[in-house]
Amino acid sequence: MKILVCVKRVPAPGSKINVTPDGRGVDAANLGYTMSPHEECAVEAAAQLIEQHGGEATVLTLGAPEAVEQVRYGVSVGAQRAVLLATTDDDWDPQRTAQAIASAIDELESVDGTFDLILFGNESADSGGFQVGIRVAHALGRPMVNGAKGLSLGDRFANVEREADAGRETYSLPLPAVVGIKEGINLPRYPTMKGRLASKKVEISTMQASGEIGGLAKITLRQPPERKSETIVLGNGPEAASAVVDILEELGVL
Repeated sequence: MKILVCVKRVPAPGSKINVTPDGRGVDAANLGYTMSPHEECAVEAAAQLIEQHGGEATVLTLGAPEAVEQVRYGVSVGAQRAVLLATTDDDWDPQRTAQAIASAIDELESVDGTFDLILFGNESADSGGFQVGIRVAHALGRPMVNGAKGLSLGDRFANVEREADAGRETYSLPLPAVVGIKEGINLPRYPTMKGRLASKKVEISTMQASGEIGGLAKITLRQPPERKSETIVLGNGPEAASAVVDILEELGVL
């Protein structure tokens, strides 16, 4: 079993995002970075499948040299190989990204054989475009299901479940296939000391990302207004009791 997991380096959840003065990018001066939560679950899904069926998992990301941090993290929690598609600029729309990843997969498979399963996150935590995984699957001519909340392997089939308004949908995809993993399918493990040491020693395969700019163009980024909340102290001690009763009556609790 050969599994490829495609991940993305994104600002850590909860970080305050500032826009650069020209409105064209995110000011990364004081930001921490991590892997998208959906993709953390995708890495965990790959690790579990490898433990059950044997084989190896590869983690791939497209981005700046700093993105090796994310693929090393993937190794620390169960992957065996890591690939960085290095970029030299930030102008990477979903079409260009998907084209570069699909080309890299073709190149990797020509050397090491076909990936039985390619996993993506349902969507990235920063742009939330829901596009790259679907575009890669289309370019490779492979079946794809997004939003997976259940994944198991049968005899040359991937069994995928996802939530729907009426309950759950179940799909059986002939391998090789592509699956978009949704957060909540599992609980990602924490890296062990052994895993961290392995991630430091793993050789990162670096490839130059290439792809033509697609039809989507970034015009500007706009920072939403900050939401402020006010805290009102009703009182201290017994004298606050009447104010609390008034609030409860207002809420219709009493």
